[in-house]
Amino acid sequence: MAYSFEYRPYRRKFARPLITSHGIWDIREGIIIRLRDGMGRVSWGEIAPISWFGSETLEQALDFCQQLPQSITDEVIFSIPDTLPACQFGFESALGGMREGVMEGRSDGGKEGRNFLSIYTPLFSLSYSGLLPAGEAALTAWEKLWQQGYRTLKWKIAVDVTAHELEIFHKLIRVLPDSAKLRLDANGGLSYQEAQIWLENCDRINGNIQSSPTIEFIEQPLPVGELQLMLTLSRNYQTAIALDESVATLNQLVDCYEGGWRGIFIIKPGIAGSPSGLRQFCQQYQIDAVFSSVMETTIGRQAALQLATELTTKPRAVGFGINHWFTENEATWLQQLW
Repeated sequence: MAYSFEYRPYRRKFARPLITSHGIWDIREGIIIRLRDGMGRVSWGEIAPISWFGSETLEQALDFCQQLPQSITDEVIFSIPDTLPACQFGFESALGGMREGVMEGRSDGGKEGRNFLSIYTPLFSLSYSGLLPAGEAALTAWEKLWQQGYRTLKWKIAVDVTAHELEIFHKLIRVLPDSAKLRLDANGGLSYQEAQIWLENCDRINGNIQSSPTIEFIEQPLPVGELQLMLTLSRNYQTAIALDESVATLNQLVDCYEGGWRGIFIIKPGIAGSPSGLRQFCQQYQIDAVFSSVMETTIGRQAALQLATELTTKPRAVGFGINHWFTENEATWLQQLW
């Protein structure tokens, strides 16, 4: 079947810069795509690359879209190369929405019907992890997220010297409710020795017989390519380790599984690649997966959460508590793209 194809680039400014060990991120850029079939039905997809995380660049994604004809087929979509994982996700998600009829519109405009409005209907009963700001700002920011219902929180580390961050960490542990779960995300920014220090501190907190927040896991303590050292850390400490940047794409996910990793996998569907390939892998191996956002819009987030609903095997919060990082009215903003 052939579909008419259109796309629009977008830029969204964060309410406050997101600071990670990769640097400062203050603008989210991506591409919204629209497919329309011969009956006038419309479906949407999102390409939200993060090149420093392992996907293609925005420029490569735009170049790919620019080279496509105005009419594309299923075959074109399923032949997108693995070097464009965010494009694979965006186009295949739009195609899936068309086939399932979850995003429909009439043939006379594209903004009416359910094509935008349906994506604002809550479809999932998953629990969510709220993303804290890095540094000392977390000591007060957690309260608002807690009031909003988040019981799992994530805090970025490896953005300052370890000694200072540990001071903030222990203050944070003291102010968080005992029932809280805390995730520490290093984004590959720790040395082996620093990772040991963090894990020793986490083990002491998790081993405390008195009530205290739980450190659920540390995400990606070491850089990509250090799988064997992370396997060693996972054997030597009680606190769990989750791979993130090391498994950014489906090919990396397969490589790490074949390399012996049986711990937690952080999966960002928006840059992982083909949803059908990801679905097949997760269903075959029943991995312990935590699905997470790439700071996409609701268009990409709905497709990602659909996968999370299907493929999550353990009661862990998904990493999509990110709405507070943007301030504009998303529904209005998306409508204005067309």
